[in-house]
Amino acid sequence: MAAIHELATLTSKGQITLPKPIRQALGVDTGGKVAFDLGEDGQIVVTRANAEHEDPVIGAFLSLLARDIEAGQHVRGLPDELAHAMLKQAGHDVNLTNDIDGEVAL
Repeated sequence: MAAIHELATLTSKGQITLPKPIRQALGVDTGGKVAFDLGEDGQIVVTRANAEHEDPVIGAFLSLLARDIEAGQHVRGLPDELAHAMLKQAGHDVNLTNDIDGEVAL
């Protein structure tokens, strides 16, 4: 049995409204994209589509920012912890043999 079971009504235009519990479970909101996959057994699987940045301006800006970070550019003037975290996320090597500063909870 499904963890969430909801019904939706098809309109004359072939549209449905995803019930709120389904939207919440998928993590989609207004403007979000969902994908429908029809299996051979007739079952439909609905998943959140991972369309990251559809706005070309935002996509271009984030690409420019990522290239700058990867090149080590424009990261100066940030707090050291933030700059280190950004460089780590950009794929720069992090020396794991360095001692850890501060207390560590395990």
